[in-house]
Amino acid sequence: MESETGDTAGRTLTGAEISRMAQDSLDGDKAENVTVIDLRGKTSFADTMIVASGRSGKHVSAIAENLHQTLKDHGVSPLAMEGQEQADWVLIDAGDVLVHVFRPEVREFYNLERMWAGPAEAGEGAADAVSA
Repeated sequence: MESETGDTAGRTLTGAEISRMAQDSLDGDKAENVTVIDLRGKTSFADTMIVASGRSGKHVSAIAENLHQTLKDHGVSPLAMEGQEQADWVLIDAGDVLVHVFRPEVREFYNLERMWAGPAEAGEGAADAVSA
């Protein structure tokens, strides 16, 4: 699916570049337990899912807002964000890259990693579900 989105200095960003940018933003904002899941071959709506936690609702909201602004500043399009008002679970849709930022207890309840990584990948050392 690896389409190109965004425009930085006159060139289009790939999904891999958007994923790396998102991971760097999450790291800079001290997101916790960042996990990257390769969705290629599992679904057609995205190539990569990134799941991260914030320590509180305020932290989740700040992480999501900063990431959204970073992607917007680099011309990533389409770009959508949902859930920031409640700040329990914020979804940032950057086309080929989906980023979920949760409060820890909400993340544990929904357990997206288990759902999308699959049984073979959900164990330790999984090749496609990699903690960043």
